[in-house]
Amino acid sequence: MAAATAAAVAGLVALVGLGFLMGQALLIPPLAASAALVYGAPALPPAQPRSVIGGQLLSACVGFAVHAVAGSSLWAAAVVGGLALGAVIAARTPHSPAAATAVIVALTGPDVFLHLPLLALASALLVLVGVLAARLRPGPAYPAYWW
Repeated sequence: MAAATAAAVAGLVALVGLGFLMGQALLIPPLAASAALVYGAPALPPAQPRSVIGGQLLSACVGFAVHAVAGSSLWAAAVVGGLALGAVIAARTPHSPAAATAVIVALTGPDVFLHLPLLALASALLVLVGVLAARLRPGPAYPAYWW
């Protein structure tokens, strides 16, 4: 429990610190949920790098698509949450926090060319901290698989 907590704090603080240096917000609420999976349940399929990074990016893309078609509304956000879930399941990148990312994108409509690279960087950083944390604690290796 202490190792998972320390890793979560380290990963989320790393997002804030790097975001501060870049002048960008890297910590969005769904990434805290991603951190909970990566550090608290590292053997589960939703915690694997393919699911964390791929699921987040795919869901964000679904959010951008729905936003482009339907605009920003709670109705569109409700639809995109379900569509994102279907997309990550179909792509074999299950990652439940990513549905929240899709909802945020649909509601706020951030710049796609800024948001996607930042989301990829933030997701990869969470995975990297998970890999490092796994090397420092006893127990199963992380990740269980990359692809």
